[in-house]
Amino acid sequence: MFVYLAVFCVAGTLYAVSCAPGALWQDSGLIQLRVWHNDVEGFLGLAISHPLFYLVAIPSKLIPFGSFAHRVNLVSALAAAVAVANLYLLVRLWVGKEVPALVAAATLALSHTFWQHASIAETYTLWTALFLGELIVLLTFSRTGRVRYLCALGLLNGLAVAVHMLAVIPLACYAILLVVMVLKGRLRLSDVGVVVLLWIVGALPYEFLIVRRMLQSGEVLATLASAAFGDRWQSDVLNTAVSWRIVKENVLLVALNFPTPNVLLPVIGGFALWRMRSVSAFRGILAALLALFFLFAFRYTVADRYAFFIPFYAVVCVLTGAGVHCVCKRLPHPAVAAGIVGAALLPVAVYAVAPTIARRVNFAIGTRADLADRDDYRYFLRPWKTGEDGPARFARKALDAVGPDAVIYADTTTVAPLLLVQEVEGRRPDVKIVTGIVSSRGAPPYDADSFKQLLESRPTYVTSNQPGYAPRFVLGGYDLRRTGPLWQVVGRR
Repeated sequence: MFVYLAVFCVAGTLYAVSCAPGALWQDSGLIQLRVWHNDVEGFLGLAISHPLFYLVAIPSKLIPFGSFAHRVNLVSALAAAVAVANLYLLVRLWVGKEVPALVAAATLALSHTFWQHASIAETYTLWTALFLGELIVLLTFSRTGRVRYLCALGLLNGLAVAVHMLAVIPLACYAILLVVMVLKGRLRLSDVGVVVLLWIVGALPYEFLIVRRMLQSGEVLATLASAAFGDRWQSDVLNTAVSWRIVKENVLLVALNFPTPNVLLPVIGGFALWRMRSVSAFRGILAALLALFFLFAFRYTVADRYAFFIPFYAVVCVLTGAGVHCVCKRLPHPAVAAGIVGAALLPVAVYAVAPTIARRVNFAIGTRADLADRDDYRYFLRPWKTGEDGPARFARKALDAVGPDAVIYADTTTVAPLLLVQEVEGRRPDVKIVTGIVSSRGAPPYDADSFKQLLESRPTYVTSNQPGYAPRFVLGGYDLRRTGPLWQVVGRR
C-alpha cells in the first residue's frame, strides 16, 4: 500500500505540474463549458454525455481557490494518477515484483496520449482508472474464484460505462466469461443476478439519461442509437474500411507513445501470456482486450481517434510489466534492470525535442495553422501543457477586438474558450458567439438566410478564413478583413 500511494503521489505531482492552467481548445474546452453550466447530458448525443465524469468534475466549482478551468483540468490529472497507481498494483499482484510494476506504471504515465489527456480536461483518464481497477479484481477472481470479486467487476464496469462507452468492449468479454462459468457449473444464476444488479447500479448515471430521453422524446430506437453512437458518429463507429493514410498515421501514433527500446518488452510479455497456464480468465480476457481495443481504434475514422488508442496502450503497459519480469528473471544483473528503467524515462527527452525536429523538417501533423496563439508543433507533440494559456489569450484578444454588440461565428476549436472567457470573466457580455453546436444565450441562428440581415445590423466576425472552420455561406459569398485574431465580414463579393 505504501508503494501504491507513492506511485500515486509521484504521478499526481507530475500531472499537476504539467496540467494546463486555464481554458482549452476543442472538446476539452467544451468539457469545461459543460462543467460551468452543470450540464451532465451535453449536446452531441448520449454517447458523448459521459455523465459520471461530470458528476465528479462539477463539485470542483466549489473549491474556493484557483481558477475554475484549472480545477476542471486537475480532475483529469487526479484520475490519471489513480490510473497509473492502479497499473502498478495490477502488475505487482500479477508478477509479484516491484521493478516490473514500476516500469509498467512509468510507461503508461509517460506515454504521449495518456500524459496529454492527464494535462487537460478529458474523460479518458477516469475511464482508464476504472478499467485498470476492473483488471485488478479480474486477476484476483482468477486466483481465488470468489464471487465477490465478480460482483466488484460488475460494479466497476458499470461505473466505467457511465464515464465512456469504451467500457462496452470489456463488458462483452466479461459477459462471455459469466456465460461460460454458468455452463460449466462454476457459477450460479443467482450470482450472475447480483453481478448484473451491481452493474446496473454502477451505470445508473448513464441509464438515467437514456430513460429520460426516451420519456421526453417518445423515440426508443433513436434514443438507443444516440446512446450507442452519439448524433453523428455511427458510420465512424461501424467503419470497416482502412486506407493507407490511416494505417500510416496509426503506426506513427503508436510509435509516438512508445519512443523507447522498451517497446520490445510487451512483445516478450505477450509470449509469456500465451504460454501461461494459470489465471486463465485473466489471461484470456487480457489477450482479447489487446486485440479488440487495437482493432477498434485502428479502423476508427474520427478526427481525434488517437485518444481511442488509450485502452490499447493501457493493456500494452500491462504486458510491458510482464516482459520486464521475464527479462529480469533470465538476466538478473542489476545493470539490466537499470537499463530498462532508464529506457522507460526516455520518452520525456523525445517529447522535449520533437517540436523542434518536426518544425525543421517541415513535418505535417495534420492540424490547422491559422491560430496565432497556438504553436501546433509544441501543442500537439509535447504532452505537457504547463503554462499553456493560448486559448484564453486568443479569446480575450478576440472579444476585445470586436465592435459593440458584435456577433462572432466561431468554429468548434475556438467556441469553448470564447464562451468560457466571456462567461467566467464577465468580458464583453454584449457580444454573441454562434456555432452549429453551442452558442451564447440569445445568439442569432447559424444559417445563410439570417446571416444577410444580421450583417446589415451588427458587426459580424468569423474565427477563421479557412474552409471547414468558417461557415460555407460566409466564405462563398462575402469578403473578409483581418481584425486582431478574427476576420470581420465586410460585405458581399
